[in-house]
Amino acid sequence: MSPSTTPPAAAAPASAAAPAANADANGASGPHPALPPEALDLAAKLFDLARAGDASLLPYVDAGIPANLTNSAGDTLLMLAAYHGHVELVRGLLARGADPDAVNGKGQAPIAGAVFKGHEGVVRALFDAGADVTAGHPNARDCAVMFRREDYVQLFASRS
Repeated sequence: MSPSTTPPAAAAPASAAAPAANADANGASGPHPALPPEALDLAAKLFDLARAGDASLLPYVDAGIPANLTNSAGDTLLMLAAYHGHVELVRGLLARGADPDAVNGKGQAPIAGAVFKGHEGVVRALFDAGADVTAGHPNARDCAVMFRREDYVQLFASRS
C-alpha cells in the first residue's frame, strides 16, 4: 500500500501508534524498534512534500502527524520548507505548532538556513513567529553579517 496525498480522516496521532513488534507487555521496546515499510514510505513522502512546498502536507499535520517530525538528519518539516524557500508552507507549519528554533543534526536553525539561501519571505515569517536569531551555529545573525545582508542585520537588531 502506498501513501496517498490525502491523509485518512481518522488518522491516529503518532503517540497512539501500535507498540513495536519487539515491545514488551508494557509497550517498552528496544533502542530502535522496527517501523513497517508503509510508515517509512509515508515519512519519506512527507519530507518530500516539505521540500517541494506542497501544501498537501498540512492535512497530515492536522490529522496527527507531529508538526516537528524529524528525519534521520534531524531536519524538521519546517527546516526543509524554510531552506527551500516555501513561505506559505512555513506559515502553515508555524500555525500548526512547528518549533521555529528546532536545530537539525548539524546545529542549524530554520531561520539561519533561510538567511543563507536568501529567502526573504521565509526569514520574515520565521522572525515574525518569534524565531531566535541566535539559535544554532552559525546562527541567523552571524549568517546575515557573513553574507553582508544589512537588511537582515537591521531586522534582527530591531528585536534586541
